Parts: sequence; structure tokens; C-alpha cells
Amino acid sequence: MQLKPGKKIYFLSDFHLGAPDHETSLIREKRIVKFLHEIKNDAEVIFILGDLFDFWYEYKKVVPKGFVRILGKLAELTDSGIAIYFFVGNHDMWMNGYFEKELNIQVFHEPQEFDFNAKKFLIGHGDGLGPGDHRYKMMKKVFRSKFSQTLFGMLHPSTGIGIADYFSRKSRAATGSEDEHFLGDDKEWLIIYAKDILKNKHIDYFIFGHRHLPIEYKLNDESVYINLGDWIKYFTYAVFDGENLSLKYHQS
Repeated sequence: MQLKPGKKIYFLSDFHLGAPDHETSLIREKRIVKFLHEIKNDAEVIFILGDLFDFWYEYKKVVPKGFVRILGKLAELTDSGIAIYFFVGNHDMWMNGYFEKELNIQVFHEPQEFDFNAKKFLIGHGDGLGPGDHRYKMMKKVFRSKFSQTLFGMLHPSTGIGIADYFSRKSRAATGSEDEHFLGDDKEWLIIYAKDILKNKHIDYFIFGHRHLPIEYKLNDESVYINLGDWIKYFTYAVFDGENLSLKYHQS
């Protein structure tokens, strides 16, 4: 894909709307909607790399309550011709057609490669990649199975979403302050993952979320890894102008 003159691609991740409570989440949601409104004139493509919600499950005829501002803004953007691509995160992996049918947003469940202006991008949420963390990788396979989704769907939404909220809070508490520090290139699992990919193919830009810490790391003379941070503490995003990719901070 070749970007039109003056157009850009934006990358955002980890809004965790719904957490830690309705009032705090609503303030954050309004700020994200404001940002999306600001970029609509020069955005040709917008990537959202997962954990838009702190929890999301699509029952056959029910979706979680709330989030009307962000959902309405996303629909407005796609209706105007802006392409939006969404990668499911570990908090909103249970998507089953709602975004595609109602919002005209393409949804991905695994990392994908894209070519923009002769640059190669590898894009994904980032969870479960790289070495280690075998317990989580096994849990992810279980949670993403059709059997697990069917069982969860049998619960009344009030019960199911209540259980999910509890485990989402527990997940955040377990990571503690670990996400706040760069662990070093020999311990950052997404850097290790990117370097392994580069052994077999060339990628100009690796872009992931999940980590919550804004990171811009030069892998070699031609390849860069960017983690998008989050919209809880950092309010960071990346933008590609057709030639260069940069990590930026949104000023409220």
C-alpha cells in the first residue's frame, strides 16, 4: 500500500477502558475520542493493537455495557473512509464479528505483516510472543478455544463479566511495577522475538502493545522495535508519515 500524499498511519494500544472504575475510565475514553477527532483529517489508516477494553466478550445478542463514545467515534471514522485494523489483546480476545459487522473494522488474532511505502511492518498485540512464560501461553490457548468461549457464553452476562473483572484486576496486580522498567535487551521478550525474526527475514518496523511501557529500540541499522505504551499513564502512540515512524506523546 502506498499512502496518499499528506496522509499518515497511526498506531495506538492498551486503553483498558472500564478499568479501574467507570468514572476514571470515562475521563480516559473522552481523551482518546478527542485524539481520534484530532487525527481524522490526515489519518489514512489507524491500528489499534489490543486491550482497547479491560474486558470484552461478545454474547450472541449482548455486548458489554458502556463505551458508546469510543465505539461511535470508530464507526464515524470508518464511515468516512479511514481504514481501522484491530488486533485482539489478552483482555479483549473474545471478539466474534461485532467490530466487523457494526464498525467495519478488520480484526486480527495473530501478528500480521504489512507493506506501506516499501517499508515492512510486523504488527501485533505482543502477548505470548518470545521465550518463556509458558504458563501464560498455555492459559491463552485454553481461553481462546471454542470450548472455553462456549462455556463462558453460558453464564449470565452479569455473572460472566463480574468474574472477568475480578481476574482482570488480579492480572494487573500480579504484574505490579514490572511493566514500568526497561528490562534490558537480553530480557525484553519482544526484542528477543524481533531479533529471532530478523534472522530469517527483513522487517523495518516491529510494532507491539501489551508491554505498557513506551519503548523505541534500534534492533540493527535498518530495523526498529516500538512498543506503544498505553493510554492509562503515558498516552503514547506512533505515527508513520510515509517515510519515518516515530513514537509520540499526546498532550491533553
